[in-house]
Amino acid sequence: MSALDDLPPLREVIRRHGLSAKKSLGQNFLLDLNLTGRIARAAGPLEGVAVVEIGPGPGGLTRALLALGARRVVAIERDPRCIEALAEIAGHYPGRLVVLAGDALEIDPRPQLGPGPVRIVANLPYNISTALLVRWLGLEPWPPWYDCLVLMFQREVAERIVAAPGSKTYGRLGVLAQWRCETKILFDVNPSAFVPPPKVTSSVVRLVPKAAPLACDRRVLERVTEAAFGQRRKMLRQSLRSLGGDAAALLARAGIEPTQRAEEIPVAGFVALANAFTALAGRDQSSA
Repeated sequence: MSALDDLPPLREVIRRHGLSAKKSLGQNFLLDLNLTGRIARAAGPLEGVAVVEIGPGPGGLTRALLALGARRVVAIERDPRCIEALAEIAGHYPGRLVVLAGDALEIDPRPQLGPGPVRIVANLPYNISTALLVRWLGLEPWPPWYDCLVLMFQREVAERIVAAPGSKTYGRLGVLAQWRCETKILFDVNPSAFVPPPKVTSSVVRLVPKAAPLACDRRVLERVTEAAFGQRRKMLRQSLRSLGGDAAALLARAGIEPTQRAEEIPVAGFVALANAFTALAGRDQSSA
């Protein structure tokens, strides 16, 4: 990739700007430019597309996205040490890289994106990766303002996102992700690709928003899955008591056996539970 953009090798950029990775920021810099190119290509053709990147660090993935034709990259970076390094990339691609300094959990990149399709592509800082994903999955209205997510997580988190009912990794995150998106693990990334190498394998996951997910109130679905998986070893007739009301009536209305456990229920079953909860709550209010 450096041959395509004539920018210095990433190791030189890191040395020149003193960019030692900070554990407190969840940083593990990805220096393999062949790999950053593979991640960028996983987002599909980028011509005319605006890309949001979280935690670009020295800019390896940023360079790949721009070299492969992204119309604009809006990069959100919390580490002030990286801003100068990213400015060099911005100078090489005039008008195509916008760097927003600050916390990705607090910044809305949409005013900087311009017209056209938007994708989020990132080697996410591990310490905020799940929080960011839950936020993107919870956007209203739906479909959201992005048409694809290509994100790197720890392998354990990636497995939770795509887990099928009945597996040990199936839980609340998988239900929320699969309710609103088509999810797939694309490939793994060895720790040796990073500086410093993390202690775990990473995985790149693609999530494509569904145009019309099964209808239910997102907030109720989150509440129901939190109750169910909060006591995942218990039968639902017990774990759902934390919602208040009659757990047996809730399960009956949703068509779910009260002796089942959370990990056995498919996404459609949790949607049915959420809708049953909404219906019963409305009935109780109307009779009050």
